[in-house]
Amino acid sequence: MKKKIRVVAAIIENDKQDIFCALRSQAMSLPNMWEFPGGKVEQDEDIFSALQREIQEEFNCLIATDSVIFTETTHDYDSFTINLIAIKAKLIDQDPVLTEHAQYVWLQRENLLSLNWAPADIPIVEQLINEKNRH
Repeated sequence: MKKKIRVVAAIIENDKQDIFCALRSQAMSLPNMWEFPGGKVEQDEDIFSALQREIQEEFNCLIATDSVIFTETTHDYDSFTINLIAIKAKLIDQDPVLTEHAQYVWLQRENLLSLNWAPADIPIVEQLINEKNRH
């Protein structure tokens, strides 16, 4: 049976409603694919604390999260299944600093599909684009 991994992902928006997208580095699994940054939820850790910790570790910056889940998806990779929980957030202070990822960009929703996304993140991208179209 495949290992199930519970992962949180930050949908970080700035004041212009651009969305933060991070490129996975060569050293990471799924290299050169874009993602909403985040990481594994540790045992006995709530999803919001996990997301804040992961963004602090990966980008050396602080975020404030929404108190609700934006969306939740499940994706089967070859050796594991990911339960991806997306939560909207805002940067509190300094700009992100790359510590693990190869690069990052801020994109408008309508341009998100121009990137090569990790498969588990694609449903989130589609939901963000549809959300914009309803406004």
